[in-house]
Amino acid sequence: MNPKRIFFIDAVRAFAILMMLQGHFISTLLAPEFHVQGNFFYEIWNYFRGITAPTFFTISGLIFSFLLLKSKKQGIANERIKKGFYRGLLLIGIGYSLRISLFTWLDGRLGTNFLRVDVLQCIGLSLIITVGCYYLVLKNSLVFSLIQFILGVSIFLLEPYYRELDTSQLPVFIANYLSKNNGSIFTILPWLGYMSIGSFIASIFYKYHLKEKFKSLLIIGFFVVGILLIYHSSWFLMILYRTTDIELFKSVAYYNYLITRLGNVFILFGTFYALERFFKDSKLLIIGQKTLSIYVIHFIIIYGSFTGFGLHQLIGKTLNPYTAIIGAFTFILIVCALALYGARTNKFLYSKAREYFKTKS
Repeated sequence: MNPKRIFFIDAVRAFAILMMLQGHFISTLLAPEFHVQGNFFYEIWNYFRGITAPTFFTISGLIFSFLLLKSKKQGIANERIKKGFYRGLLLIGIGYSLRISLFTWLDGRLGTNFLRVDVLQCIGLSLIITVGCYYLVLKNSLVFSLIQFILGVSIFLLEPYYRELDTSQLPVFIANYLSKNNGSIFTILPWLGYMSIGSFIASIFYKYHLKEKFKSLLIIGFFVVGILLIYHSSWFLMILYRTTDIELFKSVAYYNYLITRLGNVFILFGTFYALERFFKDSKLLIIGQKTLSIYVIHFIIIYGSFTGFGLHQLIGKTLNPYTAIIGAFTFILIVCALALYGARTNKFLYSKAREYFKTKS
């Protein structure tokens, strides 16, 4: 094990991908009558499902930007920038390909379903934007971190302006990155905001993670800031509204899900960072390093990518809570086993993508 490696990052990624697996399985296959608001167990499940995506986007921004910042010190900044650009394109390409139904296409019905934007396209585009920011500031880590912080905060605060964005005049390909009106699951706003905050945290790690007492201070910082964001951010926004009379602060305070979920993410980060020593020899770290393979495999099994025959089509929303829970555990074991022992590594896929793009350039 590399003593300088930040193990909690892979642990958080593993947690997020496992939560995604069970969340997609249960939400897709649990019968509608069991989606009961107010039920204690359903609310707990729904809470963790709600923070899964913010966690994954934030940790993705953290790990990628940390490596990006380190690359300058290692003398490989240009290589890392190119790698990030190619990785972004690869994720976007995979995201679109998973929506393709070969049988439908062979039947002559192309449709626009494959143009719907999901998590991979948003992460891919966010990586490209992050790389672009780093390149434009001439690899200045301080300026980069400030831009990422301002970008993330601005995206969260401006949410009322793009909440109901009219994209009817835009081509579907572009509109799907900005609106869910055509069936997109994720949009670049607000999810780029979580990636940007992750990049800002990465700049803190880059500068201080080898300092004495840094870990203890950051753990405390995660918990303190997380609690403040969850329980007091709306109050603070209302103070700003009363002080400045800017309606935007009031609108955000009354629908403050983005900032409170960021607070949840910080609490989760603090917890995993505090328990980091327990993960150093764990399979959890390997799972965290195979998230792309896990995502692709699970998408094919549940949603029937390429063939149109997945659990969603074959079973549908028919399971009761007991069979759904047992099925979710079984599903997680199968997908992780396939990813760990039967699929190529993420590194292999990224290297092949870079080779492909180099031959085309």
